[in-house]
Amino acid sequence: MIRLGILGSGSGSNMQAILDAIAAGGLDAEIALVLSDIPNAYILDRAARAGLPTGLINCRDFKSNFPEEAQHETAEALRQSEVELVCLAGFMRLLRAPLLQAFTRRIINIHPSLLPSFPGLHAWTQAVEAGATESGCSVHYVDAGMDTGPVISQATVPVLPDDTPESLHARIQIEEHKIYPAAIAEVAASLKPD
Repeated sequence: MIRLGILGSGSGSNMQAILDAIAAGGLDAEIALVLSDIPNAYILDRAARAGLPTGLINCRDFKSNFPEEAQHETAEALRQSEVELVCLAGFMRLLRAPLLQAFTRRIINIHPSLLPSFPGLHAWTQAVEAGATESGCSVHYVDAGMDTGPVISQATVPVLPDDTPESLHARIQIEEHKIYPAAIAEVAASLKPD
């Protein structure tokens, strides 16, 4: 069983998918800690209702920057909870050296596009506005770039002629909730000593 740390800034639907996969026996893991940089983020409510330990990341009033001191504190909180794999679930800040070095090749993210296409914010809107015929989602290792780490797995979703950003995003999320737990299981297996 692998111990997971979840970092999120929003509703936590991907964390819920991970919890559901654990409950269904499809993922041999436990969520050891859920952290958010947004005090009223719904992910914290979901986690609390599930009886999971939660905490706030103090980003020193920066709206988008993830200060080095805050990254050190986050890494320490994850270490104290004996986290083995960090999973970003709608976490909206770029990670840098303090966290990346503390959990080398042990931080993964789910992104709502077929990377390398449409990195960054509102990827589903980018796809619709670009006239893409397909989009999807990618699970990837996190590095210091914006959605630039090596891809672990992807799922494809067609972009329909009448799609709005919202309708495309809803279909992408269905696939996210399938591939993220599966990718976590795959990464967890690769981390186990032979």
